[in-house]
Amino acid sequence: MNIGVDAAALGMSSAVTANTSDVNSGYWNPAGLLKLEDNQLALMHSSYFASIANYDYIAFAKPLDDRSSIGVSLIRFAVDDILNTTQLIDEQGNINYDRISLFSTADYGLTISYARALPIEGLNYGVNAKIIRRVIGDFASSWGFGFDAGVQFETDNDWKIGIMARDITTTFNAWAINKEAFKKVQDAVEGQNQELPETTEITIPKLQIGVSKLFDFHYDYSLLAAANLNVRFEENNDVFSSSVASINPALGFEFGYIDMVYLRAGLGNFQNETQIDNSQQLSFQPSFGVGFKYNGIQIDYAFTDIGDQSVALYSNVFSLKLDFSYFR
Repeated sequence: MNIGVDAAALGMSSAVTANTSDVNSGYWNPAGLLKLEDNQLALMHSSYFASIANYDYIAFAKPLDDRSSIGVSLIRFAVDDILNTTQLIDEQGNINYDRISLFSTADYGLTISYARALPIEGLNYGVNAKIIRRVIGDFASSWGFGFDAGVQFETDNDWKIGIMARDITTTFNAWAINKEAFKKVQDAVEGQNQELPETTEITIPKLQIGVSKLFDFHYDYSLLAAANLNVRFEENNDVFSSSVASINPALGFEFGYIDMVYLRAGLGNFQNETQIDNSQQLSFQPSFGVGFKYNGIQIDYAFTDIGDQSVALYSNVFSLKLDFSYFR
């Protein structure tokens, strides 16, 4: 639930808390759903770790009236067809490849969003209710629940401010472990540390504060500049860190031509990495993207996790957005 959705947003290093204004706002800031003028559908696919893991997303949103909107989205992150070799060696100590089976491990996140305009001009709010489902083959599964809340404010001179509070009640996951299947793992790796894991898992709250402004040039050209401060209430290796909270900034830019072609870039994930000599080195994650929109169809691409600036391999992200108002 923290990876992000929509190639357009990821191409800007996710610095979209203030300016998100479409079906994907259900993820980034539900208050942005108030900008919808008609029904919208979004799809996204991304592969990680040389296509070992797949990340998929689908969302739909619609305005209820001129002061409220709703949305629903589903995320799946999974590694499929994992080899289960815990029964590879039989009771006589012989290797039997027929005893190998396959299983999948998958996380699902279902989000239901609601947004409404407040009496103050330009001020909107939104809330998310999240259901989390996690499955690890026949070994274990869990259910979890959580809530998000966000606000957006737009000034008369086109400045936008957004605040998104994730997991405001601390998202809680309760695991059910198949003890019979777990015992087979214990028996297969005798002498190893295979104690039963914890059956409860919590996600602590996070806060995202964003600001953005759109600049128009000669009618045909535009530049969207956005910045985020991502706050986690723990001490870690973010660029600004204390015992109370850690802050990780992100910057995003989108250059547009006739509201049809877009070029995007961003910088995020600033970290103080400890080197082998115990010195600190600042690292960051750049992102790039392109987009094309025509007659209600928008296709976006993002290229993230580039080179040695991140611990993960680079990823290619594709997304599609449909605006139903063009098809009526």
